[in-house]
Amino acid sequence: MLPQEFLERMENMLGEEYPAFLKSYDIARYQALRLNPQKGDDASFLNRMVFSLERVPWAEHGYYYTAKDTPGKHPYHEAGVYYIQEPSAMAPAAYLTRQMADGAGERILDLCAAPGGKSTQIAAAMAGRGILISNEIHPARAKILSENIERMGIANAVVTNETPQRLAEHFSEYFTRIMVDAPCSGEGMFRKNEEACEQWSTQNVELCADRQDEILDCAAQMLSPGGRLVYSTCTFAPQENEGSIGRFLKRHPEFSIEKTKKAPGMAPGLEDWASETIRLFPHKVNGEGHYLAGLKKDGVLRGEVTGNSKNGIEKNTPEFLAFAMETLSEDYRKQLEQKGDYLRFGDQLYLAPKGMPALKGLKVLRPGLHLGTIKKNRFEPSHALALSLKKDEFEPVCDLTVGEGLAEKYLRGETFETKGAPSWNLITIEGYSLGFGKNANGIMKNHYPKGLRKNW
Repeated sequence: MLPQEFLERMENMLGEEYPAFLKSYDIARYQALRLNPQKGDDASFLNRMVFSLERVPWAEHGYYYTAKDTPGKHPYHEAGVYYIQEPSAMAPAAYLTRQMADGAGERILDLCAAPGGKSTQIAAAMAGRGILISNEIHPARAKILSENIERMGIANAVVTNETPQRLAEHFSEYFTRIMVDAPCSGEGMFRKNEEACEQWSTQNVELCADRQDEILDCAAQMLSPGGRLVYSTCTFAPQENEGSIGRFLKRHPEFSIEKTKKAPGMAPGLEDWASETIRLFPHKVNGEGHYLAGLKKDGVLRGEVTGNSKNGIEKNTPEFLAFAMETLSEDYRKQLEQKGDYLRFGDQLYLAPKGMPALKGLKVLRPGLHLGTIKKNRFEPSHALALSLKKDEFEPVCDLTVGEGLAEKYLRGETFETKGAPSWNLITIEGYSLGFGKNANGIMKNHYPKGLRKNW
């Protein structure tokens, strides 16, 4: 049952379109996934005919799948080959990263990032270059965010668990682009999430609008002059959409709305001044309700910012270098040197993005790519390192096939018989990296993380 006050407001907003809007709640919601270019090109995956896919018009690498498909229960999901994401939710990050050749020189913040859909989409556009800071204020959700960053094989992301205010104290005018997918009343998700419908109230709409004002003010402080900010919600409430943007522009006259080309079905904002903002209604597009606005800050974009994160930088990592010389390709070793600096916390070794700023005093879950653990006279590689690799970047490789059962055994944490000399192996599923195993006299010892194992 949809809240009566919500229905009355939507009828006033939509007028003659209201019956079509109401009818959309009787239609099954659309489901989609976004292919991960870190793992390979779209054409290679589409040629496999794993699922019945159709393009999402506003998102590169985005595809609808059918009710018969179960991508969340396929080994490819655990390999980070794709990210399951509501189709309308793909629009904001697509607008944030438009006209960006790659991430070189970019310093991007996803301020309210969990569970990671928009962060992983931004990272795909960055192509492993630049610095992405993905933040989430709630610790449990920050952990899920970090896990999804890892699963997608992203090496240039830092995951933090902070308030917007604390970040603003550290990053004055630092970022070139900021994604603010603000906490909202969730009206656009009523068809997808009954709990959002049950928790709705006009009072919650007002609370969300106040919170959005605070978050946007922090984002404004952190954006470099000349930088771009995309604000988005999954609600229909004008107070949280055009209202939030209107109030923001009054407080921050140095910002202006960017003109945006709308994909088919996208509607303009409800106010004349906000016509360049975008609304996605479920009776107009194949997706749930969403709102987004692109904003530009006056001034000239700051150029390259030299990182000053010297604490923990390691120049001498003999255990890892020995492992790398034995197993990693020369090309991948060069990439490591070009893209980051070795960062050590206790016995844990990370590759921090080049130019990473000082993070002292912040709650950091992931200061870059976790390479592994330094133990006495040896190095044990991490699951994150495995997922960042392509099959030709590591040797030896144990490639498994969908349907033969070994991939499922591996994902359950079981051992299996194998061939070859004793050594670390990159376990792949039809060429996509899945994790590490260690060949011990013909038995592949399982190093898939216990916390990720499932009853496949």
